[in-house]
Amino acid sequence: MSWQKALFFILVLFLLSPWGSPAMALALGLVMAFTIGNPFPELSGNPAKYLLQTSVVLLGFGMNLSAVYKAGKEGIIFIVCVVFGALLLGFLIGKLLKTPGRITTLVSTGTAICGGSAIAAIGPAIKAEHDEMSVSLGTIFVLNAAALFLFPAIGHSIGMTEAQFGLWSAIAIQDTSSVVGASSLYGPQALAVATTVKLARALWIAPLALALAFVYRDSGSKTKIAIPWFIFLFVAAAAIRTFAPDKTPPSLFDAIVNLAKAGFTVTLFLIGLSLTRQMLRRVGWRPFMLGTVLWLIIASAALWAVLRFG
Repeated sequence: MSWQKALFFILVLFLLSPWGSPAMALALGLVMAFTIGNPFPELSGNPAKYLLQTSVVLLGFGMNLSAVYKAGKEGIIFIVCVVFGALLLGFLIGKLLKTPGRITTLVSTGTAICGGSAIAAIGPAIKAEHDEMSVSLGTIFVLNAAALFLFPAIGHSIGMTEAQFGLWSAIAIQDTSSVVGASSLYGPQALAVATTVKLARALWIAPLALALAFVYRDSGSKTKIAIPWFIFLFVAAAAIRTFAPDKTPPSLFDAIVNLAKAGFTVTLFLIGLSLTRQMLRRVGWRPFMLGTVLWLIIASAALWAVLRFG
């Protein structure tokens, strides 16, 4: 085993210790990626995605269905405004910056719904090229890394409650991993609200992918739409927790939730490791400017709305 791989395992063990945290996981992943490189690049694709989805499902065992319903109900208006607002603003800003049409669509949908997952689902629907997918994913990834550090600091500086912060992070941060990472740093109530509202937002992937597939359709072609099935498993896990027999020890569910949080931490470490200099160079200034301006507008508007109405 090379020393780079040995260091990888040492860092994972450290991050899973009481001294580790989601923010530290992302930071260490970034540092390792830019210094010695990623010793396990094969883990940054589907393995990281499946680990994230599994962790989301396991987190459901720590939630009550009534709380899931309440959080989803309270966040639905914000979600609708963010989805349609981001798509419209993204189209207008993309026109001003003269960003290629498919990249504009991918960055806008990634901002509107759930970052990389939305881009991965929308890409095949609009027949995006590999480079267009890479540029869009790189843009969203960099912004998510920034959000993980910035959002908790902003929330604490203006005195947001945990419920307010959870709602804000769920509607203003793109990727589920960064939403969970930022909200878990803020507190358990923030994490519960953020996860529930974020997953409700992610449900927009399917209808939006179908609509865009129709817009970009070719005669006689068939496009496979990715359905985020793990969201329904999350609800099923919450149902098991809600209707579990009274004799079921709470420590069992606590252990499962702790396992989910460990999975999130490792996921963020793998995400940090996947960022490379080549990715940053490939992004270019126009797509990155599009994503940044769009994200700042959405995050600022969402912050005002949550403080005003949340």
